[in-house]
Amino acid sequence: MSKVKDFIYDNNLQWQASFSDKTDNYGYAYRGSLVITPGKVLSADKQLPPKATATQVILVSGSDHIDFIACELETLDFFEPFVERYKEILAPDGLYILFVTDLDADGKFEYEGFTFYAFALDESSVWNELLDHADLSKGDLKKQSAAEKIDTVYEEIKGSTLRISDKSYDEIKALQSKNGKVLFGAV
Repeated sequence: MSKVKDFIYDNNLQWQASFSDKTDNYGYAYRGSLVITPGKVLSADKQLPPKATATQVILVSGSDHIDFIACELETLDFFEPFVERYKEILAPDGLYILFVTDLDADGKFEYEGFTFYAFALDESSVWNELLDHADLSKGDLKKQSAAEKIDTVYEEIKGSTLRISDKSYDEIKALQSKNGKVLFGAV
């Protein structure tokens, strides 16, 4: 079994998983949400939903660490708790892409020895953004299984040039919008 999968499941960090298995190329992959801050435990068999999650997660591990993760953070305020929760399974050479809803601009930065690519996310999805960055279309993935899609997107994204300017973490924090998330359409 994968150390990354063990870490996620032993700590009850999986949330609404749609894929959690090996792929043809990697020992473990995950799609779904990951808990950052768990909900309050009410009793031995009842717990409130998480207070903070990383959503739309696409994760790949071929080792004892997360080789690739792309996810949405509803707010940059979730970033530091996210790193604190998962740093045991992060690696300095991992590819970590964050789509942050309350970020007004993009930037690549280092934090605690890990490199993160942070992109502002408006109305799109993490999956669609990854396809754009990987120069793929949905048609390229049409007849593939869930595992094959993850492999294909990861292979293409790690070979692509993520055009993004280097910034310090403090510069990234200064780009956080004070307006919060704006919802579109029917609520």
